[in-house]
Amino acid sequence: MGSIESSGSEVVTIDVQAAKDLLKSGYGYVDVRTVEEYKKGHVDAEKILNIPYLFNTPEGRVKNPQFLQEVSSACNKEDLLVVGCQSGVRSLSATTDLLTAGFKHANNMGGGYHAWVEHHFPVTKPEDAGKNNQEVDQRKKAEDEL
Repeated sequence: MGSIESSGSEVVTIDVQAAKDLLKSGYGYVDVRTVEEYKKGHVDAEKILNIPYLFNTPEGRVKNPQFLQEVSSACNKEDLLVVGCQSGVRSLSATTDLLTAGFKHANNMGGGYHAWVEHHFPVTKPEDAGKNNQEVDQRKKAEDEL
């Protein structure tokens, strides 16, 4: 018999198709990659947070000591979350930590951003953000001329 506590923190790993479906249904996406990775491109989701699980330092990667605090300040423990990283390793650890901390509905996205891109699912990249800003600027100019 396993202890009752461990059953509460069993990580559920879902594939990117299931993750995409959950995101469409209202789940939030927590991207636990570094800010640098996130800025190069990320999952296109309506509700998305970039909260790094690890930081790159000259000595190698170190765990973000504020990770749980940062997620807790942005989300509540009942929120429906999909957690993703680049390949699925960091998100597994991050999801484990979130479940242990009492987040009841955190799901790990297996394969991470790599798998998302391989499936040709929608992504947001820096050049896309620039285009959107230009479109907004053009719309504003058009409205100003009216």
